[in-house]
Amino acid sequence: MPTVEIDPDELRELTSADEKSDDDLIEDLFGLGLEFEGRTEDDEFELEFAPDRLDRLSVEGVARSLRYQYGDDRGVYVPNTNSPEWTITVDDAVPDERPYVTGAVVRGVNLDEDALDSLIQLQEKLHATMGRKRAKGAIGIHDLTMLKGSSAGDADSSVRYTGIASDGDRFVPLDSDQEMTPADVLSEHPTGETYADLVRDTERYPAIYDELGLFSFPPVINGRRTEVSTDSRDLFVELTGTDQWTIDKMCAIICYALSARGGTIEEVTVAYPERELVRPDLSLETKTVAHDRIETILGIDLDPEEVIDLAERAGLEAETEENEADDLTYEMTIPPYRVDVLHPMDLIDDLGRAYGFNELEPRYPDVGTVGGRHERSRLEDATRRSLVGLGFEDLLNFHMINEAENFDRLSIPTLDDDGADEAVYGVGEPATIKEPYSEDYTMLRTWVLPSLVMVLERNTHRSYPQDLAEIGFAAEIDESENTGVAERRSVGAVLARHDAAYEDAKGRLQTLVRDFGGDLETPPTEHPSFIDGRTAAVVIDGEEVGVIGELHPKVLVEHDLEVPVAAFEFDLEALN
Repeated sequence: MPTVEIDPDELRELTSADEKSDDDLIEDLFGLGLEFEGRTEDDEFELEFAPDRLDRLSVEGVARSLRYQYGDDRGVYVPNTNSPEWTITVDDAVPDERPYVTGAVVRGVNLDEDALDSLIQLQEKLHATMGRKRAKGAIGIHDLTMLKGSSAGDADSSVRYTGIASDGDRFVPLDSDQEMTPADVLSEHPTGETYADLVRDTERYPAIYDELGLFSFPPVINGRRTEVSTDSRDLFVELTGTDQWTIDKMCAIICYALSARGGTIEEVTVAYPERELVRPDLSLETKTVAHDRIETILGIDLDPEEVIDLAERAGLEAETEENEADDLTYEMTIPPYRVDVLHPMDLIDDLGRAYGFNELEPRYPDVGTVGGRHERSRLEDATRRSLVGLGFEDLLNFHMINEAENFDRLSIPTLDDDGADEAVYGVGEPATIKEPYSEDYTMLRTWVLPSLVMVLERNTHRSYPQDLAEIGFAAEIDESENTGVAERRSVGAVLARHDAAYEDAKGRLQTLVRDFGGDLETPPTEHPSFIDGRTAAVVIDGEEVGVIGELHPKVLVEHDLEVPVAAFEFDLEALN
C-alpha cells in the first residue's frame, strides 16, 4: 500500500489542535482509515492510506479531513476563484499521444520549507498514483513571476502548448546548468532517462512556451527558469495528459492544497483549436442515496437530521427528497477533490466514518442458516486432491498475463489474425486492461496452459520429472453474459520429463475423470500448440471440453525447454 509522510507538528498547526498528542493524532487518523506505519528519520508520521483517497496525499488534505472529523469544518467547501488573466493556447502541433492540458494560477501562497516539501510530495504521489507514473497525467508547477505571457484575446497573458522536434529549441532543465534539447534531456539528464519511454516513440515532443521560450517539457521535466522556491508567492500550475478528466481532478487536488496555504485560486482559459475551457474545474457532482439503504448498510436507525449532520461532518452536503414511491432519499453533493466517489456506497462509507465505526454495536445477523462451502469450491478441492494423488504438484498462478505469453508463445492466433478458429481451445477475445500498470499483465488469460509452461520455463535449472497442475481462472469476452465476460475454471496439467508422451497424459486424465464417474473420449484433433497426430480433444460425457497432447517442438524451443512435455486442459465444470 502507498504511504505518505506527515509532520505531526504541522498537522496540529493546520488543524488548530495544539492540545492533541501524537498518540491522539494517530488514533484520530486511524478513524479516517490512515494507518500509522512508524516514523521517518525526520520523526514524521509514515501513514498508509487507501489509494482511493488521493486528496489525502498531503498534510493539507489530511488536515482538512481531520477538521471535518473534529467538527471544525462542515459541508462542502469550494475555494473562491478570480477571473482568468492567463490563457493556455493549444495548437495543432500538440502530439496526438498527449492532447490534453489544464491548469490554474494560484496567488499569494505562503511557501515555507515545510509547505514546499509537502507540495513536492503531493506532486510526486499524484504522479505515481492517478498519473500512472506520469503516463496518464503529469504536473508542472512554476514561479509565475518568471513567466512572460504573450497577448491572447481578452486575457492579459498566454502560454502555448505545442509539439516540437526532438532536436528543437534548447532550454535549461531543473537540476542542470546547461542548455539542452529535448533529445539531450532524454539521453543525458537523470530525470530524462527515467521518463524517456513516455515520449521517445512520439513524432513530436510535448512542450510549453511563454514569450521567452520553452519552459516546460512535459511529462519529463520543467525548466530551471521557472523553478519554485520558498520565495515564490504566485504559482502557475499546468498539467498535461491523455485524459481531460484525470488531469482536471489532479489539478483540483493541488488547488485545494495550495488554498490551505493561503493561496487564492485564479482561473485559466484553456483554448483548444475548436473549443475553450475555463479551469480549474471545481464543479460539484451529486448522487442520490436512499435512507433505508444507509440504515441497512450501517445497521443503525437514523433520523433525516442525523444523516444530514453526518454528511456535513464528512465534507458532503445532503438534502432530503422523496421519490414517487414516497421513499426518503438524499441528494448528496460531492466536493471537486473527491475522485473516489463512484457509487452511493462510497458515500455511505463516509457517513459510517463520520458516525464512528467503533461506535457501532456488533450483533448477530438476522438469518436462520449456517455457513457452508460453495459447491464449486467442493468440486475444486476434490479435483485438487485427485490431481495430487496422481503425482501432480498443485500450483496457484496469476490470473493476469500478457498477449504474447497467452497466444504468441503457444503458437495460437488471436481472433484478429486471419484464419483464427474460435473452436481452438484457448482462442478467444481476451478481457484486456484499458491502462495496464505493467506490460507483463495486460489481460486475463483465456486458458491455463500458458501459465504452466511459464513455470516450466523458469524451472529449467531444477531436476525432472516436473509434473505440475493448476485449477485456475480463465475468461474471455462474451456479449451474451451480463458482465460481457465469460468466466470459467480450468484444469490444466503438464508432464515434463525425458520420456513424456501423449499416453502418459491420457492415462492420468482418464484416472481423474473416472474418479468423478465420468466417461472420457479422446478423438483426434488439431491444435497449433501441440504435435499433429499426437493431439486429441477432451470429450467428457459426450461434450468437448478441452485438449490433450504433446507440446509442439516450436513451443518447447520458445520456452527453452529441452525435454518433451505432455499436457492437457479442460473445463472443471465437466467433472460436476
